[in-house]
Amino acid sequence: MGLDSSTRRQLLEVVRRFVDERLRPLEASVAEADVMPQELVSEMRALGLFGLSVPAEYGGLELTMEDECLVMFEIGRASPAFRAEFGTNLGIGSQGLVLYGTPEQKGKYLPGIATGEIVTSFALTEPGAGSDSGSVQTSARRDGDHYVLNGAKCFITNAGKAGLFTVMARSDASKKGASGVSAFLVPRGLDGLTVGKPEKKMGQQGVHIHGVTFDNVRVPAENLLGREGEGFKVAMQVLDRGRLNIGALSVGIATRLIEDSVDYAAQRHQFGQPIANFQLIQGMLADSQTEMMAARALVLETARKRDAEDNIVMAAAAAKYFASEMVGRVADRAVQIFGGAGYIADYGIERLYRDVRVLRIYEGTSQIQQIVIAREMLKAAK
Repeated sequence: MGLDSSTRRQLLEVVRRFVDERLRPLEASVAEADVMPQELVSEMRALGLFGLSVPAEYGGLELTMEDECLVMFEIGRASPAFRAEFGTNLGIGSQGLVLYGTPEQKGKYLPGIATGEIVTSFALTEPGAGSDSGSVQTSARRDGDHYVLNGAKCFITNAGKAGLFTVMARSDASKKGASGVSAFLVPRGLDGLTVGKPEKKMGQQGVHIHGVTFDNVRVPAENLLGREGEGFKVAMQVLDRGRLNIGALSVGIATRLIEDSVDYAAQRHQFGQPIANFQLIQGMLADSQTEMMAARALVLETARKRDAEDNIVMAAAAAKYFASEMVGRVADRAVQIFGGAGYIADYGIERLYRDVRVLRIYEGTSQIQQIVIAREMLKAAK
């Protein structure tokens, strides 16, 4: 059940003010220092941003997918590094627990996730397993009332501050592919769990990704998420929501880039007039606006289908694919409209240009989305 119109409007107004008054003024300093201010994180927690998708009975806001996308449209108007601070708590780091967790598991972890006291990470990617997620090599050997994990993960968002990892590991070595993979809730602090140094990245400074290694990490058997062999099922269902979240974020960033481009084109003069008067500039603005509006409509339509409990595997892949590719084109046009000013740091356009590049990789690359879309189309044609 979604928010009533008045509550929704109030929530979006609060988030919009937070973006305009707190997040955007700090974009440059956060990127320069590559550190997220703790007082800002505390404000995010107070606003409930870490618990947007957590059920209300565990202290979350339990937003519908549509309402979550509307919030992401607003959050996306600031640097995506801010969203990444709490983004893992909304989808990949929490939804497996929401969908497959036992009452005991939910009661133990979800209240802390909702408040942001617990930051979550989703540990699937390995040096040899990214898009081919069924080739996971991290092992989980049953030993009495524990599983013993060994292996290495890479590019894990928020691993440096995570209190809980959802880890995909091969629990049945005799089965190749996804059928031998299970999901585990792995709390920070277990012996043998090591988080590496933060990676140097192209963009989104202020939020970090790390490698994580497991050296005979003993995880209680009660921390198995779902049943043995269901890890891939857990991951894929979680990704549907995550893909819509990324699609909505892409729309929000595109909206920001278009607003900045329009403002700049109106004030920048060449040949005795604003460059906004030139039809080739107008063409770039029109293309960006049209693509953003199309992505927004696709994301919202798919979100409503998810809220209606329809199968959205293909639609979520299409929304994420189109929206993330769209914002890359919008960012490129923004640099072009700003010209030389778009290439230097002062205006922030080059930073956003770098920031959005990873959105075509998050939650499955664009090429994986194409495969998912085509596979679902062919399945329906049989």
